[in-house]
Amino acid sequence: MVSPTSTRRPRSAGTAGGGGEAKQPGRPVGGEGSDELLLPDTAGALRRAVGRNLTAYGFLCGALICFALFSWYPMIREIVLSFQQNNFVDPGEWVGFDNFRTVVSDPAFRSAWLNTAAFSGLALVIGYAVPFVLAVVLNELKHAKAYLRFVVYLPVMLPPAVAVLLFKWFYDPGAGLFNQALDAVHLPPLSWLDSTSTALVSLVIVSTWMNLGTGTLIYLAALQSIPGDLYESAELDGAGLLKRVWHVTIPQTKLILLVMLLLQIVATMQVFIEPYLLTGGGPENATVTVAYLMYQYAFNFGDFGGGSALGLMLMIVLLVFSAVYLRVSREEAQR
Repeated sequence: MVSPTSTRRPRSAGTAGGGGEAKQPGRPVGGEGSDELLLPDTAGALRRAVGRNLTAYGFLCGALICFALFSWYPMIREIVLSFQQNNFVDPGEWVGFDNFRTVVSDPAFRSAWLNTAAFSGLALVIGYAVPFVLAVVLNELKHAKAYLRFVVYLPVMLPPAVAVLLFKWFYDPGAGLFNQALDAVHLPPLSWLDSTSTALVSLVIVSTWMNLGTGTLIYLAALQSIPGDLYESAELDGAGLLKRVWHVTIPQTKLILLVMLLLQIVATMQVFIEPYLLTGGGPENATVTVAYLMYQYAFNFGDFGGGSALGLMLMIVLLVFSAVYLRVSREEAQR
């Protein structure tokens, strides 16, 4: 008996009417799983994926180059300069920790750190709380929200130097706006920038006004993301505005409040333009800050090593504070 398989003839792939399947371009020849040829759509998808990745890495390389040139290189250069005596004319001379000893022995060193800490503390009391309160008020309003947001953000659109010089006229002891307002209510004028008791507070007011809009809009965006059901439940329970803020608003915006706290401290610890344009560090070093003292060492005294040493100290303080803050906030988020 002859097996049926022994008489079966192999069909030609190209024979018409033989029931065989015609050979198609781009199909694998070796059967299922063969990798002799790629499907056309697979090759096109691969090319598109490679193109997208190359584009993404191109943009990433551009960002890395910008960071390397304008952030990382200056930081490394500052660290090197803090251990050198360098005037950028003659070759740098390695002096070890002499620059640190010089700036620490400067009588203005202690005043600069105390003034910087006091400025940061006052800015937290005024500049950190006022934008949040203003955002809560704007969020509660029913009309003219867009107009008021524009008014609040307007100071941010002014160049910082213009805003500071505007306040310099406000603080003028003669025809200044603030003293004219005090005179209108029969109060004695103040020496805003010429008194050791009011000069630093005056700088805090300027800084708060210039940066008020950014913080307010960030807080306002966070407030508008809170579900309205929470406020409705609080109102049904008889909670007033203050209780709603304490029990609903603050817990729901805790993360953004912590982030803004860190940014506020880092920014205020580097305050420079206000004392530079308004008081020049006076009166009696009452407004000398660490950043302003850095400027004096580098550009007034020609001691770039001393200025770099001060900058390195400030950077270490901010790094330690940021590390402690991030650890505390991480533990708080895990609870």
